[in-house]
Amino acid sequence: MTRSLDLTRRFLLGASAAGVSLAFAGQAGASAAPGPRNKMVVIIARGAMDGLSVVVPVDDPNYRPLRGALAIEHSLPMSDGFGLHPSLAGLHSLYSEGQMRFAPAVAIPVRVRSHFDAQDVLENGGEGLRQQTDGWLNRALAAMGGLKGLSIGAQTPLILRGSAATSSWAPGGRTGSEDRIASLLQDLYVNDRLLAENLAAGLQTEAQAMAMGGDPRLARNDVAGLGQAVARLMTGPDGADVVALSVDGWDTHARQVGQLQARLTGLDQVVSGLRSGLGEDWDRTVVVIATEFGRTARANGTGGTDHGTGSALLMAGGAVKAGGMIGDWPTLADNRLFESRDLAPALDVRSVFKGVLRDHLGVDKAALDSSVFPASADEAPALNGLF
Repeated sequence: MTRSLDLTRRFLLGASAAGVSLAFAGQAGASAAPGPRNKMVVIIARGAMDGLSVVVPVDDPNYRPLRGALAIEHSLPMSDGFGLHPSLAGLHSLYSEGQMRFAPAVAIPVRVRSHFDAQDVLENGGEGLRQQTDGWLNRALAAMGGLKGLSIGAQTPLILRGSAATSSWAPGGRTGSEDRIASLLQDLYVNDRLLAENLAAGLQTEAQAMAMGGDPRLARNDVAGLGQAVARLMTGPDGADVVALSVDGWDTHARQVGQLQARLTGLDQVVSGLRSGLGEDWDRTVVVIATEFGRTARANGTGGTDHGTGSALLMAGGAVKAGGMIGDWPTLADNRLFESRDLAPALDVRSVFKGVLRDHLGVDKAALDSSVFPASADEAPALNGLF
């Protein structure tokens, strides 16, 4: 039995109530194909991860003037004029080994800047708000048949809700109601810089207090161990094939530098834990890290950024072929910014998901266009030949 790991209560966040179970409840009559199976892990960075700090456009002449003190000066080098945030050393090692790719400017198909609306679209896989009541990853499981889905966290996210039976595991117990209240307040305060700054400061203070021993669970916190524990639930004949994991805390309206460093360090450790824990199964695994939207190209007056549009997506795993950028780079020129403030999307995030599902997990393209991502035939898979 995998040991339980105590995590800070804001590290894992789901989107609907669910029980805690390690038993897989498969559909009647369904059984996975014999032999090793390909694996997929979807990590959702909730709160709008700042893609311009994660995948740094070091060769774009407008980056530093727009970002000011938030500009990342010592990024880890990648191809195509980009670098990687220095807190992502493990992912950069994967990149050096040909096991990590990046899409610098992706977005959902709807232009919204509300966390909950954007997360709904990201997870339901439709073309608009609340057009689907289930999640695209669950519909992909239903289309394939026989594969096993697992959500990590106290609540099952929309992306894995639906007719295909899945299982769940909550390392740190159920999420308290105050976590959702904090996220709701972030949406409520988005247009009030003073209130947003105060809320961000309060959350940061709480995190600092916990790090100094205010929460006894934090001393046992081990995010690399979390990745290893999830990996153990993915190995063996009864292991999960598709996993959804949510990481909260990316709404960096104020004092962004320190917050991002902590969040990205934890994210990097989770992926490193997955790699070490999966062993040989890592060679058959793809990890996709996505967020609901990006943040403004310009820094705000409180050392942070506000809700934006385009963001970065990362893809790692032993099944990923060597390469660099996925999609195009729209640049940060004034006349190329979306609504004169945001990184413009150059790629629909559904195209990336469709490429992984088709080429890595074998989901039929007709099913991808019609049922997994309804009415999306115009969005072709973006990853031909990457697996």
